[in-house]
Amino acid sequence: MRFLATALVLLLGSVFAADTVKKPTAKMPVVPPMAKRPKLWSLQPLVRPAVPAGAASNPIDAFVKGLYAAKNVTPVGPADQRTLLRRVYMDLIGIPPTPAEQEAYLTDKAPDAYEKLLDRLLASEQYGVRYGRHWLDVLRYADAEERMYAAPGIHYWRDWVVDAINADLPYDQFVRAQLTGYRTTERTTMQNVGRRTPLERRPDDLFALGFLARGAVSRDGKDLGELQISAVETVSTAFLGMTVGCAKCHDHMFDPIRQKDFYAMKALFDPLVIKKQTLATPAELVVYGKQLGEYDKLRLAAEAPVNAVIEPYRAKLYADRVAMLPADVRAVINKPEKSRTPAEQKIADDYFPVLRIDSDKIEEVMSEADKKLYRDLRAKLNQVTGAARRNMVKDLPAFWTVETDHGLEREKSYVLTSGDPERPEKTNPIEPGWPFYTGEKDFREGRVEAFSDWLTGRDNPLFARVAVNRLWQWHFGEGLQKASSDFGLMGGRPASQPLLDWLAAEFISRGYSQKAMHKLMMTSNVYRLSSSGPKELMKKNLVADPSNRFLWSFRLQRLEAEPIWDSILTAAGNLDTSLGGPSFDIESRAPQGRRGPPMPEGKMNRRGAYIVRGFSTSREVVPNFLQSFDVDDGRAPCPVRTQTVTAPQGLFLMNSPEIEKASTMFADRLKKEAEGEVSKAVDLGYRITLSRPPSPKEKDNALSYVGTDAARLKSLAWLLFNLDEFLYVQ
Repeated sequence: MRFLATALVLLLGSVFAADTVKKPTAKMPVVPPMAKRPKLWSLQPLVRPAVPAGAASNPIDAFVKGLYAAKNVTPVGPADQRTLLRRVYMDLIGIPPTPAEQEAYLTDKAPDAYEKLLDRLLASEQYGVRYGRHWLDVLRYADAEERMYAAPGIHYWRDWVVDAINADLPYDQFVRAQLTGYRTTERTTMQNVGRRTPLERRPDDLFALGFLARGAVSRDGKDLGELQISAVETVSTAFLGMTVGCAKCHDHMFDPIRQKDFYAMKALFDPLVIKKQTLATPAELVVYGKQLGEYDKLRLAAEAPVNAVIEPYRAKLYADRVAMLPADVRAVINKPEKSRTPAEQKIADDYFPVLRIDSDKIEEVMSEADKKLYRDLRAKLNQVTGAARRNMVKDLPAFWTVETDHGLEREKSYVLTSGDPERPEKTNPIEPGWPFYTGEKDFREGRVEAFSDWLTGRDNPLFARVAVNRLWQWHFGEGLQKASSDFGLMGGRPASQPLLDWLAAEFISRGYSQKAMHKLMMTSNVYRLSSSGPKELMKKNLVADPSNRFLWSFRLQRLEAEPIWDSILTAAGNLDTSLGGPSFDIESRAPQGRRGPPMPEGKMNRRGAYIVRGFSTSREVVPNFLQSFDVDDGRAPCPVRTQTVTAPQGLFLMNSPEIEKASTMFADRLKKEAEGEVSKAVDLGYRITLSRPPSPKEKDNALSYVGTDAARLKSLAWLLFNLDEFLYVQ
């Protein structure tokens, strides 16, 4: 048995040794002119390749067989049934098979036993949790981020993604719904009177628009214009696999994307504004209104003494500032708002920031006596109103979505200097559009709607290629196109473009069914290969293909943080697999965004996909456990998780309170289910954690250690959690 600590020592030693080696100086790449850049393979039309001839029941294997011959590598042979079983469970649902599920599969001798296993797991609601989490990494889901409007209720978008994956919502509809709120390209209907009106959206697809709302942020109550920039960067990365964001400040250095292309895409989203949607029944709204009314009475009464102190100072400061304005502006400001023309109202709005009187400016001109009185009254006000708000008003659930502001549609869009929304180049207007398409653009139903129709259309050469490559990456640990979010020049070429193109064409022909593609990939022989083979064969293959790009063995993969968490709680017999709801924080013991007491103990045992994540400059949002196991904070799309081996990982598995508690619960479970028989408990411990029985040597060592002392089962449980095999899928 090998401990993780051994790997850590070896790794740290190699790192320290590497620091003494002089690194070569990197050369700046030569940037070719736009007109002389090579045509990208990924932008060529998608043509379905013919399946290579040969004896292969799955077309994937026919393509890969050609790679073996061309690259002079030999497949290592199939994995054993137990290894394959654990691989499939961790891949599709992220939870290991129970001993009963292991026995049921191993004793099923039907020719279609493996296919039935895949069908059962794909039908499990836990599949949506697993693959929803994959997609949410790409779409940069976060529960909290500084000044993010959509943080309250953002989990409804996450839950929509999980539900859509479980329902096998066709991928093109999955994307369209998150861009427009409509699953189909039919968004309007013609009335009998000859007027075209919008079709009503599915109510649940309101939550799909959290994808766009997630990008909106504010400062001092002002929208910073990040929604549009975030949309361009995330949409282009996630669904086009192109680094359009690199053209925000200048033309792309390598790909055929100009700075104008970036801002043409931004113009698609410029009319979008953030909108708060209250989620409540009529009865709840009535109760809320009454509570708010009572609170407002108390608040106004408490504010009266404060206002009495500051009003004379505020009025004088305001009058002084108005007096400094030009006469024509002063005349507009002094005119009652309802008497202003639209042009005059715009002038007044433009000067509002100049005339706004902040409390700190008022304090600067107060007498010392009034300043002390004001601060005392303010402190009392905050105390009274804060307590009253918490006790009197129960907040209604809400969700932030987006809608089109038709007034903004009529305004021009511009290239932004250095990407700053506050510095538009008024001499450089831009029309809405997108790169890689030169045909007519029909914006009658909306800018984003027109773009989404092209994006998800069958003529778009990138859409299906990028999607199936992501699915392949999640199954095999690496995409056929290794840089799964960069199908540009610097992303390189796929290990097999014919295979990638065939998969993309097959994805389209199967109605963009992700479940169908999972089954197709997982029933291939290449998916069922072992991760190792005979020594001489491994040596030969590693010489020809050191990184295993050509699929001669299954790539050894370290589990991500979430399935590690789920596996620990599964072994402890304490995993809550319920779906949906707010995320929880394993360190503060309270759900993100919730006021009041910590969550009950039982709520801390939910699946790892529901652990809170996000970013703040003033506090750690992502728990240490997630950080240790390479979870990103959601500020940028994450196409693939890094897989490090670090000391904090070993410390968590050896010393954390979570492992201490889980080891105790796991040992108690072994005692109970083995009915006090130590030999049976040892066997069961291995089956639960590693999906296999112990080898004779492992069992002898375990029995020698535990002996007749059942209390030592806790140490055995701890040791099983610390085996490399527990953390890796092979």
